Amino acid sequence: MAAETGTLFIGMDLDEETRKPKASRLEIPSHHLTTHGVIVGMTGSGKTGLGVVLLEEVLRSGVPALILDPKGDMGNLALQFPDLRVDDFEPWVDPAEASREGVTPRELATRTAERWKQGLAACGLGVEEARALRDAAELRILTPGSTAGIPLNVLGDLSAPAGDWEEQGEVLREEIEGLVSGLLVLADIDADPVTSREHILLANLVEHAWRKGQDLDLATLLMQIQDPPIRRLGVFELDQFFPSKDRMALAMRLNGLVAAPSFAEWLEGEPLDMDALLRAPDGRPRASVVYLSHLTETERQFVVTLLLSKMVTWMRQQSGTSDLRALVYVDEVFGLAPPTAEPPSKRPMLTLFKQARAHGVGMVIATQNPVDVDYKLMSNAGLWMVGRLQTGRDKARVLEAMKSASGDVDVSAWDARMGQLGKREFVLKTARSSQPSLFTSRWAMSFLRGPLTRAELLRLREDGLTGSPAQAKPKATAASQAPTGRDASFSGDGGARPADPAPSDALAPDETPVAPSVASGIRVGYVDAGAPWAAALGIANGGRAYEAGLAFKVRMLFDEERSGLSLRHEEEWEAVLFPLDRDPRVEEAVVVDYDERDFRDAPGGEAPYVLPEAPVHDVNLFRGLAKELQAHLYRGRTLELLMNPALKLYSRVGEEEELFRARCLEAAEDEADKEVAKLRDRFERKLGTARDRRDRAALRVRELEVDVETRRQQEIVSGAGALLSMFLGGKARASKLSGISSRRSQTRRTQERLSTATAKVQGYEEEILELENELAAEVQAVWAEWEGKAQEIEPFEVTLEKNDIEVEEPVLFWAPVSR
Repeated sequence: MAAETGTLFIGMDLDEETRKPKASRLEIPSHHLTTHGVIVGMTGSGKTGLGVVLLEEVLRSGVPALILDPKGDMGNLALQFPDLRVDDFEPWVDPAEASREGVTPRELATRTAERWKQGLAACGLGVEEARALRDAAELRILTPGSTAGIPLNVLGDLSAPAGDWEEQGEVLREEIEGLVSGLLVLADIDADPVTSREHILLANLVEHAWRKGQDLDLATLLMQIQDPPIRRLGVFELDQFFPSKDRMALAMRLNGLVAAPSFAEWLEGEPLDMDALLRAPDGRPRASVVYLSHLTETERQFVVTLLLSKMVTWMRQQSGTSDLRALVYVDEVFGLAPPTAEPPSKRPMLTLFKQARAHGVGMVIATQNPVDVDYKLMSNAGLWMVGRLQTGRDKARVLEAMKSASGDVDVSAWDARMGQLGKREFVLKTARSSQPSLFTSRWAMSFLRGPLTRAELLRLREDGLTGSPAQAKPKATAASQAPTGRDASFSGDGGARPADPAPSDALAPDETPVAPSVASGIRVGYVDAGAPWAAALGIANGGRAYEAGLAFKVRMLFDEERSGLSLRHEEEWEAVLFPLDRDPRVEEAVVVDYDERDFRDAPGGEAPYVLPEAPVHDVNLFRGLAKELQAHLYRGRTLELLMNPALKLYSRVGEEEELFRARCLEAAEDEADKEVAKLRDRFERKLGTARDRRDRAALRVRELEVDVETRRQQEIVSGAGALLSMFLGGKARASKLSGISSRRSQTRRTQERLSTATAKVQGYEEEILELENELAAEVQAVWAEWEGKAQEIEPFEVTLEKNDIEVEEPVLFWAPVSR
């Protein structure tokens, strides 16, 4: 059945004790997504599947979605086979998986279709719901800079927007800022919107034209750089602020970008129109998957910045609503909104998180490393779906962000649940509930094939599964296809020796019997297939051909000087890019630990070479990759330490947390001792005064005790009752009786003084005791304060400076592979 309007069925509640699904379905109102969401989970946690399920539900409820797909996984939404036929699955199952399992692709497709049928049935879904999903929305895969999918013209049309500058000037300036920032990033110009002359000039040129309702294109913009239609920028004359010679240099640089043959694909396809991305001509919602996997990091930044800036402009033109009007989904946010850098994509993303709710636009981001996302972004999310995490640091960042977003988060409950999650198990937290709930994601109606290649995107279009069908291309014959079997032989020394080359007429179209030329100065080597890291990259003994790859070695110096920290720590980072695609991306490099023994100077045997798509003959390729690698490590590589802000202490490199905590406790004891020493001076004076008074009073007691004792002895000697006897006997005169009475009175008064002095001694003793109690309380308070500060430990990252990253000349290596 179709999804209820505004209700998203994302999974089944889990019993916390048995870890088995309950009968109850987990459904969330779609308007909860206007508070924005975060899906977090390490590789293999089921994070991508949950994202697909969430998007399926959004589309079923009639809401359009703009989907940014950096990894190529979200195109799986096009693999909807509502009838669950084996023939539909067979072209999309992995032949390598079938081989590993010892079955044919047909048998694997049969198993897969049955598994999908059972999985959907277990969630109460079937053919009817799958067909309803397919009919609910139109799915298209857009490929800016490529014709593999539906091309997206992101630069050819700079038409003036329809907004009123008096009312929407701020919004339109934000769109211009995103446009200009993206263009300059694409041209490899690091330009700050406030301080860069290049950014200020281009932004003013675009605003000048748009204010007049004039459309622009790149050619016109480049001409205006040389001959601007404005005379002043701020208070300065244009030529004073940005001389003509410098403007010509900027125009030439941008022209070089535009003149590049590969840039033509950026100007093809549909215009960047947000209404068209979200709605089909028949009014149905669209799922516009913007495929970004084929782009370099700078190109990806450019596209994402433009799309999100356009979304911000579109959003602010909509009326207010509490319902979900549209969803923006980013499948992997790494590099788009980092915590310590300001790429152009970060600002519109933060704007959406802070302001989109009032306009009914929701945003959901997915990441496997929470520490790679700006804290301000995460703390603005009201919906959290957290899967299995890799490190305690990731868990701490998630808990910290959720606590900031919702102060009533039960941290202990979250921590306990997150530590026990399995695959496809998640903890759900919404802004409307302080307690988390445990669930397992429902079975996806789309076939989760994994990342799609550009060749597979073409197949999708040819099969009519997405977008408009591409022009049919002749399919390769069996004779023209590269062989897939393993033709293995081995050299006697254990290294790989590719099989003897086939005759030249048996070479594949992309193979050559001689090694392609490599740029001068670049070392060339051959991988020993016995290298510890070779097998993980598909490098195997007995490969029939050589493919090219790159090995990088980087030396990094973490240099940090601040109060309590003096750090100079050197690290060596090694990684390889293999195979070498046309547009190598350094972020896809695989970190390995290699040494010189892993490369030989000569091949282990004769074999053809696969022509690399990348221009290995051009030294600029290697220089550009080295520069991109330096920038990549600068943005993303950190040294993780612990810090105690109260004590101004930092952990040492490699120091375990337990040892650092012990060191913090020792430092806290030192600080507490200093404060107690100050107490000692104050209490020493008070105690000295009290003791002096007590000692004087005690001395007076002893004197009075002697006096009283002496008088008693005298009275005993004179006889007890003598006064009465003399008085009653009438033998003594009054004067004599008066003298005896006076001595007796003096004894009595002396005894009274003794009692008073004794009481004073006791009072002074009590005063000393009270001082001791006061001292004990203050010492205890001092220690409690510093003991608490010793526990205030938090993660701390030491970042790199660009000049502390030294990228050595890469090694271009040839590795034996089976084709």
